[in-house]
Amino acid sequence: MSTTQQTASTRWESQRSFDELGRPLRDLTFTVVDLETTGGSAAGGSMITEIGAVKVRGGQVLGEFQTLVNPRAEIPAFIAVLTGITNSMVADSPSIESALPAFLEFAAGSVLVAHNAPFDVGFLQHFAKQQGRPWPRFEVVDTAKLARRVVTRDETPNCKLSSLAALFGSATTPNHRALSDARATVDVLHGLVERLGGLGVHTLEELQTFSSKVTSAQRRKRHLAESLPHAPGVYLFEDDRSRVLYIGTSRDLRTRVRTYFTASETRSRMGEMVGLAASVTGIECATSLEAEVRELRLIAEHKPRYNRRSRFPEKVHFIKLTREMWPRLSLVRRVLDDDAEYLGPFGSRRVAEKCLAALHDTFPVRQCSGRLPAAPSRSPCVLAEMGRCLSPCDGSTDSSTYAEMVARLGDALRRRPDEVVDAVNRRMSALAAEERFEEAGAHRDRLSAFVRAAARTQRLSALSGCPEVVAGRREDDGRWSVHVVRFGRLAAAGVIPAGADAHQFVAELRATAETVLPAPGPVPAATAEESEKVLRWLEAPGIRLIDVVGHWVCPVAGAGRHLALYDAVSQSRLSLVPFDEHRLPSPIHQPAR
Repeated sequence: MSTTQQTASTRWESQRSFDELGRPLRDLTFTVVDLETTGGSAAGGSMITEIGAVKVRGGQVLGEFQTLVNPRAEIPAFIAVLTGITNSMVADSPSIESALPAFLEFAAGSVLVAHNAPFDVGFLQHFAKQQGRPWPRFEVVDTAKLARRVVTRDETPNCKLSSLAALFGSATTPNHRALSDARATVDVLHGLVERLGGLGVHTLEELQTFSSKVTSAQRRKRHLAESLPHAPGVYLFEDDRSRVLYIGTSRDLRTRVRTYFTASETRSRMGEMVGLAASVTGIECATSLEAEVRELRLIAEHKPRYNRRSRFPEKVHFIKLTREMWPRLSLVRRVLDDDAEYLGPFGSRRVAEKCLAALHDTFPVRQCSGRLPAAPSRSPCVLAEMGRCLSPCDGSTDSSTYAEMVARLGDALRRRPDEVVDAVNRRMSALAAEERFEEAGAHRDRLSAFVRAAARTQRLSALSGCPEVVAGRREDDGRWSVHVVRFGRLAAAGVIPAGADAHQFVAELRATAETVLPAPGPVPAATAEESEKVLRWLEAPGIRLIDVVGHWVCPVAGAGRHLALYDAVSQSRLSLVPFDEHRLPSPIHQPAR
């Protein structure tokens, strides 16, 4: 090889590694397939009568495949008229049991292409499953779907194969015969690829996810993903003044960031963000959980304008059962080291107020503000006159009776919510019996808010009370990921290298883990969202506890056992349709041929 040739080759390989945007279309082999059938549904008993396919690469035809298929059933008259395939033509043809393996062998290792691919590929998959034959992991391109994103109504009234073949000047006119239609689809595919090439779409990945909503300006910035690794981590989009615009996380940083500059990112808000982006910084993480936690912390720190969630973890509310002579419930924004009981955190004041109402409906603690002396001598309020407060302010109750009621309230917050659940359920039943359904619904929402808050607090308090939890899980690659959690905060994460001493690795990970100090409240050392992510990981299948320092326990009779009911209620409400919105039957369209 000459020096010039070597230089050209090196530049070519360098260019490919520089872009690394996927598999170039010019290097891929496509098998364009078309079927003729006796009807529109394989599951409904329709059969394949003909398979036609053309294999192409780099615009060149490599081979063709065509066979009639004996459907072992009468071909409907209108199908015979449409396709020209008659019962006598297929009488001596192979069955689908013979034709399908032959086609799969022809198409092996290629990308399948079809016009209205769900129809053709769906039939092939159906019969492969019927024969007990494993379906190859074909990647599929649908020319009809692509055309709807590229071709305008000014060019053609619809995206039928015949219309597109005429638009792109196909040498073959579709005639409802499999091979002819496949040849026409090849020309349509080439026409679409040529048009998309001018829009910066050059790889299979970009072709499969193309959307006209992604601008060429976005695609030109795809080089920003160049330096990112194929590893889990956090990515930060920054503008030309190094201000963080958006923070995200992914199991594969380079692949995920690349999608912001290709067709798979169609959100207008993200398009605006990419337009402002001047750089992307990646922070590689040992595990996906570490990446998720780092994302939360960075969002809270930078508060990027294009992140909608997790920007203000400090904006939460708690319900506090005060520690004083005559305790009461109040809404607070911070947890103090004052030995009081706290329920929360709540993401919104509205939900916290619903929960507070459920507690006040059950326990008649005073609702007035300020401290009361040991022997108060005030006038009773309206709530006292209505019997909704024990009214310590006017001496209507003694301290021991009030303290007993407060003790039951504290027990409902910490361990056993049954008294609240039973009281609100009785109230709902009474209202429903009187056909006061809106009021009953309001009480249902209050109870749901309480149950969810109590379950959340009990779970978070259990974890945040543990000085240390060390756990591991075997990942898909066979290695073990290990996390160290201290007082509910992720303190360290790592993956045990192949061949390493697991005990030594865990010991070193614990020794180098972040020092976390305990603090009061249900989420003392981290945000609630971070601790909940850690909890979800700890409760996932396959987790193995390596060591627990302290006691990680939740009450057996806690609020968590009521969650399934209220989750089901919430899901059923989402499925309801208002009485003035009529459900219309879904239209069923036959695939355009």
